[in-house]
Amino acid sequence: MKNTLTLLFCFGIALSQGQKKPIQYFRCNDQRGINIFETDKKDTLSFEGFAVKMGGNLTLDFQGLNHQNSAAPVLVDGVNTNELIGITNGFNLAMANLNLDTQLDDGIRMNLTIYLSSRHHEETWVKGGYIQFDKLLFLKSSFADQIMKYVTLKVGAYDVDFGDQHFRRSDGGNAIHNPFVENYIMDEFATEIGGEVYFHHDSGWMGLLGVTNGALNPTVVVSEKIDAATGELNKPTPAFHAKMGYDKQINEDFRFRMTSSFYDVKRAANNTLFAGDRTGSHYFYVLENTTATAVTNFRSGRYNPEFSQQVTAFMINPFVKFKGFELFGTYEVAKGRKITQADTHQIVQTAIDLIYRFPQGKENFWIAGRYNTVTDTPLSQNDQTINRIAGSAGWFLTKNILMKAEYVKQEYKNFPNTDIRYGGQFDGFMLEATVGF
Repeated sequence: MKNTLTLLFCFGIALSQGQKKPIQYFRCNDQRGINIFETDKKDTLSFEGFAVKMGGNLTLDFQGLNHQNSAAPVLVDGVNTNELIGITNGFNLAMANLNLDTQLDDGIRMNLTIYLSSRHHEETWVKGGYIQFDKLLFLKSSFADQIMKYVTLKVGAYDVDFGDQHFRRSDGGNAIHNPFVENYIMDEFATEIGGEVYFHHDSGWMGLLGVTNGALNPTVVVSEKIDAATGELNKPTPAFHAKMGYDKQINEDFRFRMTSSFYDVKRAANNTLFAGDRTGSHYFYVLENTTATAVTNFRSGRYNPEFSQQVTAFMINPFVKFKGFELFGTYEVAKGRKITQADTHQIVQTAIDLIYRFPQGKENFWIAGRYNTVTDTPLSQNDQTINRIAGSAGWFLTKNILMKAEYVKQEYKNFPNTDIRYGGQFDGFMLEATVGF
C-alpha cells in the first residue's frame, strides 16, 4: 500500500509539471476549438519536453420533448411494439469524457479519449487513441524535415476523417463545439483502426488519403456469414477514404472553406460509418416504443441506413464565415447494403446551419438555425424522408463553460404504417450545460 501511494504521489507530481507545458498541433477542448477542423502546420509552440495534458468534458441536458405517431398496432407476445413510450420533462443522464493528450517528442503527440459515462454505456471505457506526427526529427533527415513542413501523419484507432461535420458534432460529454444540442439525423461517425496522410499548403489547399480496417470492433476470427452478393463466405476488405479542399482566411473578416470527401469499403465485418457513435443521442426516447431503454435504444431521433457490409459515400461541405456570420452546409450521397442484401440502395442527406456569433471580438453569444433532411430509397419501397428544423441560442460564460437552449421539430414521411415512425414527429425544447477543458 505504501509503495502504491508513493507511485501515485510521484505520478501526480509528474503530471502537474507536465500540465504546465504546451501541446503542439492541438485542438483545444474549449471555445478556442470552435471552427477548427484538421490541425494545420501553423503551430508556433516550441517543444519544451515531455508533457501530459489531462482534460475533460461534462454535459447535462434538460429535455422538454413530446412525440406522437399513427402507426398500426403490431403485436409481439401480446405487446404493441408500435406504441410510443410515455416521456415527460426532466433531466437526462449526464455524460462525461476524459481526454489525455501527451507531447511525446517535438512534433509528436498522442491522444487517448475515455468515455466516463454515456447513454449507451454507463461504465468507463475507451473510445480510442492515436499518435499524430507533424515532425520526424528522429529520422535525422533533411529531406524528411522538408516534407513534414506540409505533411501530417496519423496512426491508431481514431475518428475517421470523412466529411467536416464530425468536427462540429457532440461526442458524449464533449458538446462544446456543437452550436446545437444534437448531431445530424444521419450521424457520420466511426472509430476505426488505420492511418491518414494529410497535405497542407500555405495557399490553403489541403488533401487527405486514409486507409482503415473498416470496422469499429475488429476480429481475427474467420467469418461464417455468406455474402448475398457473391454467395461466398464474407472476406472483409480495407476501407479507403479521401478528402480534398481549400481553407483560407482571406482577410481579417472573411474565411472560406470548401471540402469534398469520399469513403469506400467493398466488404466489412460490420461497418458502422452511420452507426459508430457509442455514446448516444441527446434526444432521449423520442419515437421509441414502450419497451425501450436508454442503453438499447440509444440512437433516438437518428436514422441508420444499415450499410454494414458495403458503403460508398460522398460528401461536400462548404463553410463561410464573415465577421460573426457563419454558414456550414452538407450535401451527402451514400450507397450501401447489408450482408443479407445482394443490391445496394441510396440515401441522400442535406443540411444547412446558419449562425450569428456576437459581440465582435469575443463571440461568446450566438443565435442559430438548422435545416436537416434525409431521404432513403429502400429496396422495393417508396422514398422515406425525415425532416428536422432547429433553432438555438448559446452563451459562453467563460471559454470553458457553455449554456445552450434549443427548439427542435422532426417529422417522418412515407414510412410503412407498420413502422413505429409512420406519421411520427417530435418537437419541443432542450436546455444544455457543457464544460470543456
